[in-house]
Amino acid sequence: MAVARQRQVSWKRPFDLVVGVSATLLLLPLLAVLAVLVKADSPGPILFRQERVGLHGARFKMWKFRSMRHNSDERTHRASAIAWFAGETAAGPYKSLADSRVTRVGRFLRRTSLDELPQLFNVLRGDMSLVGPRPAIAYELEHYLPWYFERQMVKPGMTGLWQVSGRTELSAGEMMALDVRYVREAGLGLDLKILALTVPALLGLSSAGA
Repeated sequence: MAVARQRQVSWKRPFDLVVGVSATLLLLPLLAVLAVLVKADSPGPILFRQERVGLHGARFKMWKFRSMRHNSDERTHRASAIAWFAGETAAGPYKSLADSRVTRVGRFLRRTSLDELPQLFNVLRGDMSLVGPRPAIAYELEHYLPWYFERQMVKPGMTGLWQVSGRTELSAGEMMALDVRYVREAGLGLDLKILALTVPALLGLSSAGA
């Protein structure tokens, strides 16, 4: 089944390279400006690297612009993950702007999701795809239901059905259902539609799903 799935999405790698290289070159000036802002705003590295879980459970380092104070404790996020997977509505969104560990520039980056742009280099490396399921954090797997693991049959993406269908307003179960739906329906047309919906979704201009 896994081999058949990979054959079905074999077009994704050349598509990711063509679009990913073009987007990276186009966005280099913006990436440079954001890097300067992150460095000037608070001490610490410009990029934040975190281990994520990708295709067939493979681990890789995902890159983001650092939006929190350097060496922030991850226990708060772990607690949020437990509450979110348990369906506790008071848990709030994962990328909370009210978190005291978030820097001033980090709030802007999170609000606009510009902190995600360095993942273009993950796409070029082959760790991720432009479109796919949200890349999981290893400790989240402890809270997975068996059917959630189907989302690991394709590479995780910078954007996906979750991001254009409500994002943090959705429950963990709803997000997983969208990711599994993507795995089962993945095609060039769906990827193009999700990419087209991503920018207006981030700007709050569209709530339409794919």
